[in-house]
Amino acid sequence: MFDLKTYLNDKKALVDKFLGEAAPEAGRFPQSLHGSMRYSLEAGGKRVRPVLALAAAEAVSGRDAADMPGLLPAACSLELIHTYSLIHDDLPAMDNDDFRRGKPTNHKVYGEAVAILAGDALLTLAFEALSDPGLTKGMDPRRQLGIIWEIAYAAGSMGMVGGQAVDIESEGKEVDFAALEYIHTHKTGALIRASVRVGAMAAGADEKQLDALTRYGKDAGLAFQIADDILDITGTQEEIGKDVGSDLERGKKTYPALIGLEESRVRAKELSESAVSALGIFGESAEPLREIARYIVARKN
Repeated sequence: MFDLKTYLNDKKALVDKFLGEAAPEAGRFPQSLHGSMRYSLEAGGKRVRPVLALAAAEAVSGRDAADMPGLLPAACSLELIHTYSLIHDDLPAMDNDDFRRGKPTNHKVYGEAVAILAGDALLTLAFEALSDPGLTKGMDPRRQLGIIWEIAYAAGSMGMVGGQAVDIESEGKEVDFAALEYIHTHKTGALIRASVRVGAMAAGADEKQLDALTRYGKDAGLAFQIADDILDITGTQEEIGKDVGSDLERGKKTYPALIGLEESRVRAKELSESAVSALGIFGESAEPLREIARYIVARKN
């Protein structure tokens, strides 16, 4: 019987090891910058995005992720980008948060200027890992180029950053459902969708497999953000690692604010089930992805 907890722990250990080796040591000059980078990178987290990439590759190939050339650097680059986005999200000019993953936010420890630079450096490090000949040895160059483009597009103005911009501009304003869905599918969903596609691409997915996993990633990504919206209301600071109700205080546009808490739960569950349904062409090799989709809406943090 498949054990999701063991699977997630094993993959997280693989990701953490790579990230620990890829990031400069905290004591390396300039120490403040490198210390700041590692502070957020090592603050914990579920590593959902790299794990999704690894699981998608395994669903396509039926092989262990550790055996696929270039896959781990590609998967971990997603976590580097995600971490940079959290550092910048927490800044006073953006969400102005005091805590992240149960610890003071990066700028509270290192100051705003260094926190900004640490985010910049983590984003750059992601593309260094993606293109490092030593780390990606054995990967098909065409796949590698496609993966670099996929991640760059998902992280930029047409994806995550675009969603963040609309999110900030919408604070305290009346927005319709289409605008809310744009924010969620871009700010969070774009990188999650890309994570699944990157894993599939690295494993040599055919068009049918890639299409199915794209649908999975789209639905799972939106479900993940709705679950976050719900947790901002129903969770505790100990569970979610940051201030509860901060979205409501800032007038953030969320699913509970627009359609209510119960309807949001229904929508998240529907999306989770739709994500699982998209995997119908895969056999047991996709079981981790199925269980992750269910876990996304059931989690407490």
